[in-house]
Amino acid sequence: MPPRSPINVQSFPRPALLEKTSRHLQVKWRGQIIADTKDAYWVLETYHPPTYYLPPSALKVPLSTTKRSTFCEWKGWATYYSIKAPDSEEIIKDRIWSYESPTSGFTPIKGYLSFYAGPWECFVDGEEVKPQPGDFYGGWVTEELTGIIKGSAETRYL
Repeated sequence: MPPRSPINVQSFPRPALLEKTSRHLQVKWRGQIIADTKDAYWVLETYHPPTYYLPPSALKVPLSTTKRSTFCEWKGWATYYSIKAPDSEEIIKDRIWSYESPTSGFTPIKGYLSFYAGPWECFVDGEEVKPQPGDFYGGWVTEELTGIIKGSAETRYL
């Protein structure tokens, strides 16, 4: 695949923007593909790498809701999930989320799933992503992104 043009995260809008994306998104865990789609959304917001939202049909393993909930000023209240590892009894909690009653500007992602980049491997068009710095935001960092990416202690107030 040819290199993609650089995208500066500082040029992303605020408030956040929801767009459809045809990029090939995959989530692999313990050698198995647990989510796969070319029919997703991404949310773009100043100083953040894209956060991807995959349709429930992309998921190949069952989820269970957890008690965790967080609030996003743009999207509303998030619901979190647990997932059982393939071929193991290990259960990972609160690393996948969705918006079941999103605000009006984000209704297209109702029920769509977003994954933190870990403990599994996440891919955009075959490129393994790095997690957004810190452990609060769920953006996926790819090589094409430039600019200051929020998430570490030094960027907390951007």
